[in-house]
Amino acid sequence: MLIVLYIFGAVLIVWGIYRMKTDDGLFGKNRKSKNIFNLLLMGEASGLGQFLSGIVCIIIGIIAFVLK
Repeated sequence: MLIVLYIFGAVLIVWGIYRMKTDDGLFGKNRKSKNIFNLLLMGEASGLGQFLSGIVCIIIGIIAFVLK
């Protein structure tokens, strides 16, 4: 069951990186500020939100493995 969490986390990280590189933001002059504004406005739908959620999934998987 933990393998599913790792795979889902990896998919979210890759998808988040792709979205951060390709999405246009409403505000901001550079890509970093546009991604931060997208995260604040759209939440998980932004590339940065997906990237951070993927990292959290993998961390939770590691913690669950250690506690098991």
